[in-house]
Amino acid sequence: MSLVQGNYDRRRDGEALESLTAPELLQWAVGAFPRKIALACSFQAEESVLIDMLHRLQGPNFRVFTLDTGRLNQETYDCMDALRQRYGIEVEVYFPEASAVEKMVGEQGLNLFYKSIESRKLCCGIRKIEPLNRALKNLDAWMTGLRREQAATRTEVRKVEIDRSHGGIAKINPLVDWSQKQVWDYIGEHKVPYNALHDQGYPSIGCAPCTRAVKPWEDIRAGRWWWENPETKECGLHVKAEVAAPSSY
Repeated sequence: MSLVQGNYDRRRDGEALESLTAPELLQWAVGAFPRKIALACSFQAEESVLIDMLHRLQGPNFRVFTLDTGRLNQETYDCMDALRQRYGIEVEVYFPEASAVEKMVGEQGLNLFYKSIESRKLCCGIRKIEPLNRALKNLDAWMTGLRREQAATRTEVRKVEIDRSHGGIAKINPLVDWSQKQVWDYIGEHKVPYNALHDQGYPSIGCAPCTRAVKPWEDIRAGRWWWENPETKECGLHVKAEVAAPSSY
């Protein structure tokens, strides 16, 4: 019996999971963690691909959540609406705590993130990490659109990891071994809605004041927090996770 047929074994060998294709891994994941798994979506090209794949597996019956930081581009909201309409899905939206945002802005200003790495991480913590913690609180697993070639900080990401930062739940990254070309080939072949910022030179999309378009010769993450060194360019959503062991599930 193949890994994706019949009964799902939560003690699946980590290397076997690593060998699965993206659709196979998604099928395993939704079977292993029914209704206790959700896709974290920032409405970038990778998540558009995963939404289309999930819809092909089980129609609109899968969970998607997003973190609305209050500083997103209009194109990101447009993409959210386009995906909701195309696939008939609901998107669970998590906002930062208003009182925490008000206190931060009152003390450091609206654009504190340009002042220092510490101030930028404070802003990410309030606008992204705390809402993520709420989103994951009652989940057994979450899915992301991470790819290894996206950044120096992501080269060791595995397809299935143990997220100790969130209670030891599973973190599933079906596209880690995909290239940028594969992502766009899939979108073109299946006519998947995607964020219009990608057509404006944004290979990576985050909050509006912290993301810019990149030049053709620049790294795909060069437009994220472009005033920082590449080694610091994570907001804290994707801390290093533990590789899934055979007895983890």
